[in-house]
Amino acid sequence: MTNVLFQITFYEERNFQGRSYECMSDCSDMSSYLSRCHSCRVESGCFMVYERNNYMGQQFFMRRGEYNDMQRMMSMGMMFDNIRSCRMIPYHRGQFRMKIYERENFGGQSYELMDDCDNIQDRYRMSDCQSCHVMDGHWLMYEQPQYRGRMMYMRPGEYRSFREMMSGQRFMSMRRITDMC
Repeated sequence: MTNVLFQITFYEERNFQGRSYECMSDCSDMSSYLSRCHSCRVESGCFMVYERNNYMGQQFFMRRGEYNDMQRMMSMGMMFDNIRSCRMIPYHRGQFRMKIYERENFGGQSYELMDDCDNIQDRYRMSDCQSCHVMDGHWLMYEQPQYRGRMMYMRPGEYRSFREMMSGQRFMSMRRITDMC
């Protein structure tokens, strides 16, 4: 891991106007800083932003860049209209490994991934992915093939039941977070 500075600034209004909140680490509740968020600027690093406090609800991956209004973010795949918490994604140097399972609690077919997979149905003849174990690296999992639909950030650890975590959400594609953003 290198010493990479992480910085994201949130604004209450479109086009980087109104009150702002500069964040350089995880923030579980932005409501004491801003009443709403309608634009943001990622100066460095990568972040996951969440629609609810405490890293709950829908998630969206943000890399370095300017996001001048929520409509633009929504056109890029974000499926909510306000940001309430954010988590920085540490830069990972090294290999990526994740084992995916067809059923909850690491049951059914399993496959180990070391690179991106745009469609588990086509690649592994696996109709569903309900649990996983991330051994190395940071990953984004998507509900639809070709990295589309709702997403979820996965850091190293065991994830026994996606149904319990995300209200029945299933994942059909997954991608490594490989750049420093």
